[in-house]
Amino acid sequence: MREAQQGLGWFAILRLAFVQTAIGAMVVLTTATMNRVMVVEHGLAATIPGALVALHYAVQMLRPRFGHGADVGQSRTAWIVGGLALLALGTVLAAFATGWIATHFALGLLSAMLAFLMIGAGVGAAGTNLLALMAAGVAAHRRPQAATLMWTLMIVGFAVTAGLSGRFLDPFSDARLVAVTAVVAASAFALGTLAILGVESQARHSAPKPAKTSKTTAFGPRLASVWREADTRRFAIFVFVSMLAYSAQDLILEPFAGTLFAMTPGETTQLSGVQHGGTVLGMVAVALAGMLFGRRFPGLLRLLCVLGCLGSALAFAALFAASRIGEGFPLAGAVGALGLFNGLFAVAAIGSMMGLAGAQSGEDSPRHGIRMGLWGAAQAIAFGLGGFFGTVLVDLTLAFTGSPASAYGAVFLLEAAGFVVSAALAWRCVGNAAPLRAPYRPAPAQSPSLPASGAAA
Repeated sequence: MREAQQGLGWFAILRLAFVQTAIGAMVVLTTATMNRVMVVEHGLAATIPGALVALHYAVQMLRPRFGHGADVGQSRTAWIVGGLALLALGTVLAAFATGWIATHFALGLLSAMLAFLMIGAGVGAAGTNLLALMAAGVAAHRRPQAATLMWTLMIVGFAVTAGLSGRFLDPFSDARLVAVTAVVAASAFALGTLAILGVESQARHSAPKPAKTSKTTAFGPRLASVWREADTRRFAIFVFVSMLAYSAQDLILEPFAGTLFAMTPGETTQLSGVQHGGTVLGMVAVALAGMLFGRRFPGLLRLLCVLGCLGSALAFAALFAASRIGEGFPLAGAVGALGLFNGLFAVAAIGSMMGLAGAQSGEDSPRHGIRMGLWGAAQAIAFGLGGFFGTVLVDLTLAFTGSPASAYGAVFLLEAAGFVVSAALAWRCVGNAAPLRAPYRPAPAQSPSLPASGAAA
């Protein structure tokens, strides 16, 4: 009984987090390294890698289907390993395509499009079912720490891969890029596969058994049924609005610092490091708060998520002020605060997401995968649109006003407004899974991973 109440142990949670590390290690090569090679070494227009990254986000609209497949088939390990394999193959193909696109443009572009489709599908299949597995197996009071561990190790995967691959890529050649990518992809696939094997059986052993399994296995009706769940729908809208507000600054923050604050490329890179450092601190703060106060304050995740959204709004308001004041404004402090509050809201939302994904809905359980897929699709669409519209808004405003300060400031102001809306949405949907339950309220012993007070325990 104690194991069922506690869910997966910390070693199993750590293993799941290493799967996220493997995913991050492969993705960072395609979105950062190959992006730079196409533009700098091969002299291609920046819109080409930009469109390829958008394609990888677009295919992740299939996340609900990937999650549903595992819900019905009941084998998330197979979906995760298959997704990792597809991601690894797509990453290696992308490295080949990066070289071909400079010498055989049509062949290289078609190969790159196929590669990024594979990458998006692999991330969607593996990432969705990884989160669903954590939702099914991690006890409520451990979700903030589990979410922090998972996302921290993903950032570690980014950092370690970027550092090591950067060292071995010099002196650069297309053949060396393929070789380094192949080693990283093979190593990441091996790490992720070894980490996931056997964890699902532990999660099944520790998770409560659903009272009734749905006879409806068709994807369309189940997706429509999930969308009719008020909290699931509200949470999808919250994810979309908050991620749209967050991602609009992705491609403009460094140009903003360079244009209005005369920062060098090295200085703007360090500024991004300050932002990422703040994000990690925010994540760790949520984990510590959950460890110390999670059991006693069931609404903790909701408070932290709302605080993170409001704090992010204030940080963007500070960046708007920076656009008006210019040099002399403490820009690093504002950017660090933005990262801190982004980390707070993101991990608090993910912790709540795990609980909401596992909420029982009477006849149609389990639904962990299809719910996670729906929210993952909302996030992917928001990320794809956010970065694009942020740059478009800067260009349009600059064309009309001729003022870089007004152009960047308009985006920051809209992002601040977006996070205010996100805070209101978070107050309604974060940490509240009760409406998804069956008409009766099961006894705590039957549902140890979702206490009656909601997902935010």
